[in-house]
Amino acid sequence: MLATFMEVLDTSVANVALPHIAGSLSSSVDEATWVLTAYLVANAIVLPLSGWFSTLFGRKRFYMGCVMLFTASSAMCGLAPSLPILIVCRVLQGLGGGALQPVSQAILRETFPREKQGIAMAVYGMGVVFAPVVGPTLGGWITDNYTWRWIFLINVPVGVCSLLLTSLLIFDPPYLLRKTLRDGLKIDYVGLGLLATGLGALEIMLDEGQRNDWFSSHGIVAAAVIGAIGLIGVVVWELRQKEPVVDFRLLKDRTFAISTAGMFVLGFVLYGSTMALPLFLQTLLGYTAMQSGLALSPGGLMIMVMMPIVGILLSKIQARWLIIAGLIVSSLGLFEMSHFNMQINFGHAVSARVLQSLGLAFLFVPLNTVAFAFISREKTGYATGLINLARNIGGSSGIAICTTVIARREQFHQQRLIENLSPLNLPYQSALAGMKQMLITNGANSTQAAAQAHGMLYNSMQQQAAMLSFNEVFWVLGALFFAVIPLMFLMKKIRPAREAIAIE
Repeated sequence: MLATFMEVLDTSVANVALPHIAGSLSSSVDEATWVLTAYLVANAIVLPLSGWFSTLFGRKRFYMGCVMLFTASSAMCGLAPSLPILIVCRVLQGLGGGALQPVSQAILRETFPREKQGIAMAVYGMGVVFAPVVGPTLGGWITDNYTWRWIFLINVPVGVCSLLLTSLLIFDPPYLLRKTLRDGLKIDYVGLGLLATGLGALEIMLDEGQRNDWFSSHGIVAAAVIGAIGLIGVVVWELRQKEPVVDFRLLKDRTFAISTAGMFVLGFVLYGSTMALPLFLQTLLGYTAMQSGLALSPGGLMIMVMMPIVGILLSKIQARWLIIAGLIVSSLGLFEMSHFNMQINFGHAVSARVLQSLGLAFLFVPLNTVAFAFISREKTGYATGLINLARNIGGSSGIAICTTVIARREQFHQQRLIENLSPLNLPYQSALAGMKQMLITNGANSTQAAAQAHGMLYNSMQQQAAMLSFNEVFWVLGALFFAVIPLMFLMKKIRPAREAIAIE
């Protein structure tokens, strides 16, 4: 969990430090966004390949190599003298971190006795789900009080600790046979190339889309075409290979396919809401980065408290019912956010986030449990790579689409609301006159008061338009969770006793 928490944290911890990074390295904020994009692209490429690399190098050796690369590249990121070098180091960091989640999950299955695997996955899941929540807060605190370089340098002692513990406590299971190139294992260059190209182009499209006005940009169109060709091509190619680098045949299992789709939606909603709520609090209510992070933190604590309880419930209740309960509760929290207005207080924001997080705690562990119930142990590495890739792509999609919807719907609502700012509109005239009189009472002359009153009403209209766009995003995220519920009834029925011994 140490290494995985560190890796997931780095997907979000750098976001709040971008202006500081740009200023320190004499670049624009737009150029500095490649610090985020480079990490996500490299991370996504390695995720589905973790099973194949584990077979090639041995799972423990591969895992320790990834932790070592991640730790070393984190140190290099913290010491980078220029933006190009920082981006290269972030690519190395993403390559090292991409395999940590799937390999960790595979190790968990084989390390713990079957009756303890549910609670083990729950404890591990606390780190995976809590990391993106605490990331922006921790990043903001470190950047404000020290320097942005420490958001990378703090990984070094954690990585060293993880390496030492892994070398002492983790061992490869006897049935995990390592295949080397000497034994006849062939490197599928075509599959690797198609996968890297497709996922890289997809991540660039999602990360840069809104900033470049999506398909109005030739670069985004090119990325979309390349991504589609690469991803469709790798699926067709890998299905024809005897020893694929990514085993898409696992998706023939209905339960695993539905769980993977559910994990995609979970990533979409988790990362989308984690982006939207602090943005709303900071841009409309005037919260600082630290205050908005504190509003999210109780939700993270709720997840940490509930996950072990969910792990225990898995041995008594069918996982599908826990998932359905989680989807409903989390949806209610999001629907509560869709009724936010400009007068809500800190407690209201916290309570809605806590309710949403309570539902999220019932999703991660049960989804992973049912996903691997019918997957053979030999295929665990490939399966964990696929399901973690789904969550990764879901998170990137959630951030990209929610950002776009907020911007586009704000423009729409502004166009509709501005129709009422007319001299023919009596409520508008009344509000304008009242505001003008208030300004005159406070010492402004008639001309200044009239101009300021117009400006204040227009500013209020812009805030209301933005508020409506945030409301719609939260409502869509809640509706998306509700839409997933019918899929849970298509899963194969598994007795709780079986679920308790299932993977992760």
